[in-house]
Amino acid sequence: MKYTSTRNKMLNISGSEAIVRGISEDGGLFVPVDFPQLSKNVIIELSEKSYEERAAYVMSLFLEDFSYEELLSYAEKAYAKFDGDPCPVVNIDDGLYIMELWHGPTCAFKDIALTMLPYLLTAAKEKLGIKDKTLILVATSGDTGKAALEGFRDVKDTDIMVFYPDEGVSRMQQLQMSTQEGGNVYVGAIKGNFDDAQTAVKEIFADKAVEKDLKAKGYSLSSANSINWGRLLPQIAYYISAYCDLLGSEEISYGDKINFCVPCGNFGNILAGYYAMRMGLPIGKLICASNINNILTDFFNTGIYDTKRDFHKTMSPSMDILISSNLERLLFEMLERDDAKLIELMKELKATGRYAIDKRLIEDRFLGFVAGYATEDDTFDTIYNNFDIYDYIFDPHTAVAAYVYNEYILSGDETPTVIVSTANPYKFSKDVYAAISEGSETDDFSAAKRINLLTGMEMPEVIENLRQLPVRFEEVFDKDAIKNKVFEYTTR
Repeated sequence: MKYTSTRNKMLNISGSEAIVRGISEDGGLFVPVDFPQLSKNVIIELSEKSYEERAAYVMSLFLEDFSYEELLSYAEKAYAKFDGDPCPVVNIDDGLYIMELWHGPTCAFKDIALTMLPYLLTAAKEKLGIKDKTLILVATSGDTGKAALEGFRDVKDTDIMVFYPDEGVSRMQQLQMSTQEGGNVYVGAIKGNFDDAQTAVKEIFADKAVEKDLKAKGYSLSSANSINWGRLLPQIAYYISAYCDLLGSEEISYGDKINFCVPCGNFGNILAGYYAMRMGLPIGKLICASNINNILTDFFNTGIYDTKRDFHKTMSPSMDILISSNLERLLFEMLERDDAKLIELMKELKATGRYAIDKRLIEDRFLGFVAGYATEDDTFDTIYNNFDIYDYIFDPHTAVAAYVYNEYILSGDETPTVIVSTANPYKFSKDVYAAISEGSETDDFSAAKRINLLTGMEMPEVIENLRQLPVRFEEVFDKDAIKNKVFEYTTR
């Protein structure tokens, strides 16, 4: 399997190269040249396998320079850090399932990929004979930062720098990052939003002068954001695994379609589902759920992508994004891999903050996608209603998806649906407690204790222990200072 760039379809590189580079020199994102297909027999066989075996098999289809045995060993090591099944599927109502992706070391779905990526990156460097240290730059809207920091903590010949929006993440998310242990980590908060951090990081990747300077210091750049194929690939596996779980439990028969409803911000999570669909997984609809920063909803419904709009800070901060990087990969497929046309759109986005495509392209080529959004009141009410009806607690991001799902089923679609649950509710304790109790707490840990008393849901140790951990990183600076912080860190 080779990889090309969304902005240069003549490029042809290996999976190892795509993982190590993170982003293409032309600014594009790496995509596989084609999609391997899953046969009926393979899906039935996978339904009898462990999650680690499923993940290793799926990744082996895309990484021909890795053996299945290698990938299985990485999966076993990565997912040993999880509390039981990495991706359990829970039935809460007739035809409605929740895939819980938050049983990893940082209590967020990003753990699925970011416990795996360090193994993939280290092995890829060895296969390519790369001796440089790797400097990983990460922009985060909350969960990616901690998951990446934890995944790459003290990994040999690797340093990681994470930038997040000050006042743009939950208190628990902020503490998870600012107390991070490890001798190779750095965390900084910027005055701005996630898009500001992400844009600054992308500009560093495209800056030849920075590349030359870092090379002289013995560093090569890479990314742990979902722009990196090594971050996105492990996520494909859990869509296939969810189908296998339902098949294995006889909730469905082979060939029955299921829908997935996914909270969306940077568009990587749902894109992994689209790639699983392209591999032949029987998916009916991919329901793109946004919060009130509903740029993706507008795009799918109108064909217009317009960042010139109000930016809202919400109780689902990991979705407070107006520039969804992974949408570029979907556009590449939508435009039938016309890289010249895609470059035009990306230039237009950079110059004007918007672009538009013919809505018929979405209707004709992407009928599998539908989109909706939830307001803050919708999200709040959904947390309460689902706890009241199902005795089940959603974090705010998953509540956004649940609300959009409830709106979508009014269309009459009775296809079994899996809501992709992305974070442990305790990471957003104040908002969750306020929603389920109609009370309030000003302190996150007090709210967490009250959730435990009210629901009996166990608080993860990694959350409970945050109060006692020393804060290591407290810097707050302008977004324009990110490049200087990189220089300072690499010359320390």
